[in-house]
Amino acid sequence: MIYIALLRGINVGGNNKVDMKLLKQTFEKAGMKHVTTYINSGNIIFSNESMSHQELADKLEQGISADFGLNIRVLIRNLPEIREVMKVLPEHWTNDAQMKGDVLFLWDEINDRSVLDQIPINPEIDTVLFASGAILYSVSKANASRSGLIKLVGTKLYKHMTVRNVNTTRKIHQLMETAAEQEIAAD
Repeated sequence: MIYIALLRGINVGGNNKVDMKLLKQTFEKAGMKHVTTYINSGNIIFSNESMSHQELADKLEQGISADFGLNIRVLIRNLPEIREVMKVLPEHWTNDAQMKGDVLFLWDEINDRSVLDQIPINPEIDTVLFASGAILYSVSKANASRSGLIKLVGTKLYKHMTVRNVNTTRKIHQLMETAAEQEIAAD
C-alpha cells in the first residue's frame, strides 16, 4: 500500500529543522519501503504492507523523536484516501498570484463533516468544502487578509490539522500514483 506521511510543523519559520535526506533514512530504518520526500515541508511517500495508519504514525513519530529529538505529529493517508480528496478538490483551484487554495488535512479525532461548524468562515469571500480527511479552503488573494482562515491559525482546532496548498496536494497525489504504478510493475 502506498502512503503519504504529512508531518506537522517542520521547517517552518526556521523551527524544527529536519534534513529530508536524513528523514528518508529515518523512515527506511523504521521499515518503510520506496521512500520519497517532496519539498521541505514534511511530505514523505512510502510503501508498507503490514501496519495500520496508527501503527505507522506511532513508529514514525518515535523514529523522528529518536533521530531528531523532535516531538512531531505524523498524519498518515493512503492512496485511496488521497484520491477521495482529489475528487472533491475543484480543478480550477490554484495557489498563485490570484488565488489562495489550501487543503487542511485532519487528524482522525476531528475527521467529521461537523468540524465545518467550528471553522471560522467568511461566507462572502471563503469557499470551503469537506472531503473525508480534509477541509478544502479557497479565497482570492485580494481578500486573503479578511478570510476566516486567519482566525483558525493558532486555535486548539488548528493543532489537529496540517495544511498543504492545493498545488502541493496535487503533486503529492501524482507522486503517489506514480509510486503505485511502479509497485504494480515490480510485482
